[in-house]
Amino acid sequence: MQNNTKNNRFTFGLGTIGRDMVYAIVSMFLIFYLTDVINLPTATMWWVAGIILIARIFDAMTDPLMGFIIDNTNTRWGKFKPWITVGIISSPLFTILLFTDFGLHGSAYIVSFAVFYFMWGISYTTHDISYWSMLPALTVDPKEREKIGSLARICANIGLFFVVVGIVPITKILGDRFGSLQSGYFVFTIMISIIMVLGLCITLFGVKETGIVTAKKQGTPIRELLGIIIKNDQLFFTAIALSLFMIGYITTTSFGLYYFKYAYGDEGMFSVFSAILGVSQLSGLALFPLFSKKFDRRTLFTGAVFSMVSGYIIFFFAPVSTMLFIAIAGVLIFFGQSFIQLLMTMFVADTVDYGHWKLGKRNDSITFSLQPLIYKLGGAIGTGVVSAVIIASGIKDAQTAADVSSEGLLMMKIAMFIFPMLCFVASYFIYRAKYKIDSKFYAQILSDLRERGELAGSE
Repeated sequence: MQNNTKNNRFTFGLGTIGRDMVYAIVSMFLIFYLTDVINLPTATMWWVAGIILIARIFDAMTDPLMGFIIDNTNTRWGKFKPWITVGIISSPLFTILLFTDFGLHGSAYIVSFAVFYFMWGISYTTHDISYWSMLPALTVDPKEREKIGSLARICANIGLFFVVVGIVPITKILGDRFGSLQSGYFVFTIMISIIMVLGLCITLFGVKETGIVTAKKQGTPIRELLGIIIKNDQLFFTAIALSLFMIGYITTTSFGLYYFKYAYGDEGMFSVFSAILGVSQLSGLALFPLFSKKFDRRTLFTGAVFSMVSGYIIFFFAPVSTMLFIAIAGVLIFFGQSFIQLLMTMFVADTVDYGHWKLGKRNDSITFSLQPLIYKLGGAIGTGVVSAVIIASGIKDAQTAADVSSEGLLMMKIAMFIFPMLCFVASYFIYRAKYKIDSKFYAQILSDLRERGELAGSE
């Protein structure tokens, strides 16, 4: 069993490198691609922004339904892997289509974009929920769960920052090679889609479920779907806190390339800044297990929020004539963010066991469907804020930093720094007031489940 545990850490983690590459290019750079690469007209861009907002909200609302489908799946390969397979087949196709130039304009482009974007969201959901909801099914040991989750988050951020750091120089090189920046984005998207397929195949064929649940599997009627989420009060409040955090985080990161192009005045420095952030975030994830040995989760969460808020204040007042203060702010923000990112995943995983204990039924996928739902809602709101600010501030029609007014830059900075910071503070206070699953309570939950014969006695 020990060999399976170590094997699962790596085969589970490696599966998400390419997934997060794909998610990063769509969630963080699709808007930039539309406004600054293929230069959509402003009228078309308003339609596209509305489509993205509606599609993400629709996609988020259907995530619990996907979780319900997965939880009621019963095959010889388990309930998670069949849906990961569906995602492997469909998700790369629609990702590539979003960055394909069909020569369409006006209403024809708007309709085709709407179809591709809606289908991209649905296809990504199939493997995203099934992937992350597998985590609590691998172990109930909180420290081992942290190790698996930490490595998975490290791999996810390797994928994320490969795109964030590499997208400007790599698409430029590819664009020079294939004739246009649009072609550079197209080829780059094909590359990361292939990596996603290879990574998920490692998870499919490498991960071995441990069979920690001994109770007979019960189907979940669809009429109970909403009740599972609402009656699991710890999941409900975690979802609210995580939603606020993701809205703030995605709003900030989506402004990144615009900030360096139009406020700092050097688009190329975005890659340098992103490399600093990547090292900070990966260092945080790598060091988390060491910190978790000395401090409880509540203390770690408090320290991480303080680090992020300090970074946001420094970033807001940082002069754009030097990278020094911007870099310091970035380290504080993303080191703290890495801790919160992992802690939130652990909080959601623990609510699976809490829901099993409280409601008498285990719903891994329905519970974990809240995480991508929240990410998508956060992405929808964040993208909506970015799109509206970029258009209203005049940045959409600017060619260089000199074309943007001081009022436009201030509007962007308020949306990029002040609004997210308020979201983080609100998220923290909700967590402190409502989340009660500490180590003592969690141990009691596991003990009660074992006494009821619904959980294996040991790993």
